[in-house]
Amino acid sequence: MITFAVGRARALTIRSAATIALSAISMAAIASCSSTPGEPTPVSQTAASPTPAEPTPSPEPTAPPTPSGRTGQEVFAATCAACHGENGEGQPDWHIRNENGTLPAPPLNGDGHTWHHADGLLYRIVRHGGKIQETPEVPSFKSAMPAFGELLTHEEIIAALEYVKSLWGEKTKRGISIRESQRWLSEGDPYPASGG
Repeated sequence: MITFAVGRARALTIRSAATIALSAISMAAIASCSSTPGEPTPVSQTAASPTPAEPTPSPEPTAPPTPSGRTGQEVFAATCAACHGENGEGQPDWHIRNENGTLPAPPLNGDGHTWHHADGLLYRIVRHGGKIQETPEVPSFKSAMPAFGELLTHEEIIAALEYVKSLWGEKTKRGISIRESQRWLSEGDPYPASGG
């Protein structure tokens, strides 16, 4: 394995260094939602079919049934759409920091960078909030993404994330399917077997 030194004391693999760099940059955007935990928007107020200008999402990949019976789309509409948009389009200027140092909620429809992250990391961000990315290694990162672990079940988190991935459709970056790229990343960090 090829390694390089970071400072004098540590060596990181190229893959680890890339993961840290991508996490620092992209988590700032993915974790910037400013809604208040505990106050999800009712599904009846947020669920809407895509407009003709918006592509219809692909069918949801297989996700375990939720105990509440809600689909991933319903969970997304109730807990994610208030910040990330009804169709996952994100907030305007999502890559420009707010005065408090956080970033606006990024697009989750494949136009942002959600697909740069493995299933396990995406799950942890939704469950524990964006603050899990605020580390001594990345001191400038600040997140407004709330934790939803007290509001959503393990199955609902996975269903919502699978719905997000359905919004990516057949999008590619540099000729590579973003769904395939994200699937490859997830082999090393899959969803947890149970809430974790």
